[in-house]
Amino acid sequence: MIWRLIAVLLLSVIVLFGAEPTGVASASPRVHHAYIGPGAGIALVGSFLAVLTALFSAVVAIVTWPVRRIWLFFRGRRAMQDAHVRRVVIVGLDGLDPDVAERFLAEGLLPNLKRLQHTGSYQRLGTTFPPLSPVAWSSFSTGTNPGKHNIFDFLSRNPKTYGPSISSVRIRPPRRTLRVGPYRIPLSRPEIRGLRRSKPFWALLGEASIFSAVLRVPITFPCDRFAGVQLAAMCVPDLLGTQGTFTLYTDNGDSAGAPSASEPDPGGRRIAVQRDGKVVRSYLEGPANSIRRDNRTLRIDFTLRENRDGSARVDVAGQRFRLQPGSFSPWIRLAFPLAPGMRLRGICRLLLKQLHPHLKLYATPIQIDPDHPAMPISHPTVYSSYLARSQGSFATLGLAEDTWALSEDVLSDDDFLDQAYQIHEERKTMFFDALDRVRRGMIVCVFDGPDRIQHMFWRYHDADHPALRGRPNTHPTAIRDMYVRMDKLVGETLDRLEDDTAVLVMSDHGFKPFRRGVDLNRWLLDNGYLVLKGGARCSERSYLVDVDWEQTRAFALGLAGLFVNQRDREACGIVEGGRQRDALVAEIARKLTGLTDPDTGAVAIHEAVPREQAYAGPYTENAPDVIVGYDVGYRVSWESAVGKTAASVFSDNTKAWSGDHSIHPERVPGVLFSNRKLAEGPADITDVAPTALELLGLGRPAYMDGKSLLCNGEVS
Repeated sequence: MIWRLIAVLLLSVIVLFGAEPTGVASASPRVHHAYIGPGAGIALVGSFLAVLTALFSAVVAIVTWPVRRIWLFFRGRRAMQDAHVRRVVIVGLDGLDPDVAERFLAEGLLPNLKRLQHTGSYQRLGTTFPPLSPVAWSSFSTGTNPGKHNIFDFLSRNPKTYGPSISSVRIRPPRRTLRVGPYRIPLSRPEIRGLRRSKPFWALLGEASIFSAVLRVPITFPCDRFAGVQLAAMCVPDLLGTQGTFTLYTDNGDSAGAPSASEPDPGGRRIAVQRDGKVVRSYLEGPANSIRRDNRTLRIDFTLRENRDGSARVDVAGQRFRLQPGSFSPWIRLAFPLAPGMRLRGICRLLLKQLHPHLKLYATPIQIDPDHPAMPISHPTVYSSYLARSQGSFATLGLAEDTWALSEDVLSDDDFLDQAYQIHEERKTMFFDALDRVRRGMIVCVFDGPDRIQHMFWRYHDADHPALRGRPNTHPTAIRDMYVRMDKLVGETLDRLEDDTAVLVMSDHGFKPFRRGVDLNRWLLDNGYLVLKGGARCSERSYLVDVDWEQTRAFALGLAGLFVNQRDREACGIVEGGRQRDALVAEIARKLTGLTDPDTGAVAIHEAVPREQAYAGPYTENAPDVIVGYDVGYRVSWESAVGKTAASVFSDNTKAWSGDHSIHPERVPGVLFSNRKLAEGPADITDVAPTALELLGLGRPAYMDGKSLLCNGEVS
C-alpha cells in the first residue's frame, strides 16, 4: 500500500517536473545471438534492493522538489538566454537507409520527410567505422570517435580467457552477503558498470539546468545521471541475465529453438509438454535464485486449456488470459518468490502458434518489469514505473524484437512484424508523452523497428538474395511499408510541435544486403596466422576453444575485426608488442584490403585498416587490432563472429537475417533531415551533439570531434 501511494505521488512529481523542465513557463511536458552475443548469464539485483532504492529516490524527489524547482527556475532561465530555439526534438530511426529513402521520396511515398527536405534540409550522415549500432549511437551521444568513447563492437574479447563479453556494461553480484538458513541475503549492491566513456551531450545540458528526456537510445544502460529522465535500451538484459532467451513449448519433439549439447544457448530453448485431454500444464522458468544458497531455479506454473472455438485459456500467476491462435497476449506480470516477503518481478507475452496437430506455444524472453524493476533501467529509477503506470507494461529488453526466434522458425514473418510494430507503438506512446510534457529543453527517442525489420526482411527486398532462392517472395513490400510507417511517425511528431522547436530526424547508419559471409578465422588459418589444435582444418565449436594459442598470431571474434595474439596482453600471446605487432597488423590489413570472392569475382573487403588509422583517443588500444570494412553484399560470417573456423572462407548467407550494415562506413551512411536549414557539405554522426548543444545555447566542448551544423550560428 505504501509503495502504491508513493508511486502515485511520484508520478505526479514527474508530471510536474517534466512540464516545465527549465523553470520557465511553457508557451503551449546475453548478447542476443543474432547480434553475436555470448548468451552468458549475468547477475540480477535482488528485487527488494531495487524497490528500496526506488522508494528512497521517490521520497527524496518529493521532499526536495520545491527547492529544485526554485533553483531550476532561475538557473534554467539564464541557461536558455543564448538558445536559438525553445526545444530540440531528435527522432532516431535506427538503420534508415539513404538509398532506399531517396527512392521512396522520389516515388512520393514519404510526404512528411519530403516536407522536411523542402522546408528545412536533408543530407546523408557519415557513420562510424564499423557502422554498428552500439558504436554509432555512442558517437552520437558523445560527439566523439570510438577511440574516445570505448565502444567498438557488440562484443569485446577477454584477453585473459579469449572469451567474449558485452562491450558496454559489466555486471557483477554483490560482494557481501549474510547467510541465514538456506538464504544468502545481499548486504551490498551489485556492480553495474557502464563502459562507454566521454560525456553524453544531455549531461552537458543538465549541467546548464536544461532538461532532457532520453528514450531508448542504445548504450544507455546503466543510465546516465543528469537533469532529466532516461529509459535505457540496448544491453538491458532479461531476467535470465541474457540478451533475450525465448521459450517454445511443444508436444511433438520439435527441436526448433533447442540448443545442442555442445553449443551455448542460441537465444532460445524448448520445453516438452504433455497433454491431459485438452489441458497442458507447464511452467515459466526464471533465473537461478541468487538469494538461496542452493541457487534453485525459479519457476511459475501455468495451465493451458483448449476452448471449443479453437482458442485457449491460460491461467498463470493468478491471472487468466484468452489466447487466440496467431495473436500475442497482453503483457503478463510475474512475481517469482525469492524468499519470504521477497519477489523478483518480470513480464512476458505468450503467442499461441497452434493447438493442432501439435501444440506450439511461444513465450517472449521474461523481461524486467518496468513497474518493479529488478535492476535500474531508468533515470530516475522510478521513471520506468511512471511510464508503466501511465501507459501499461512495455518491452524493456535491450533487443526486444525477437530476431532469433524468427531465424529459428519459431516465429513466422507475420508474427515478427506484429511484435515489432507493437513495440513501436509502445515507444511512440512514451515519446508523445514526453513531447506533451517537456516544453523546453531536449527530447530524443530512438525507434529501432527499421533496423530489426530490415535485418530480417531484406531477402524480400533483394531478388538475388541466397535466402530467397527457391522460396516465394511473400513480403515484397515489408520494407516499403515500414518506411511509410516511419514517415507517418514523423508527420505525427511535426503536428505536435510549435515553430520554435528544432527537429532532427536521423539514422545511425544505412542498410545493405548480406548475401555472403567472410570467415576471417578461415582466412587466417589458410594464410598461416591461426593454427587449430591437432592441425585441424576447421572448428565447429564457438569462442575459439579449438585454437592452438602457442602457434597462433591472430584471431577473429565479433563483427568489427581481428586481434593479434600479443605477448603480455593476451593470456598466451606469442607476438611481441611494438614493431613486431605493428608489422603484423600492417601485413594483415594490406592482404585483406581488396580481398576478392573467387565464386563471384566481387571485392568482399573494401578496406582493412590498423586501429590507429581508424581511431584517435585514449581508448584506441581497446579496439580490435585490425578493423575490417566489407563491401556491399558481404559481412563477417556467422561462424567467424563467434570464434568458429569454417571449411571455406566464403559462404552464402541463407538465414532470415539477410540485411546488414556491418560494412565499410563509406558504403552505408545514415540520413539527417531537419526542419531548419543546416550547413551544406559532409555531415557526420558526431556533428549531431554539437548541433543540439548550439541550438540550446551551449558551445561545443573541446573533447568533441564533431562540429555544429548550424549555418554560421544562425537557425533559419
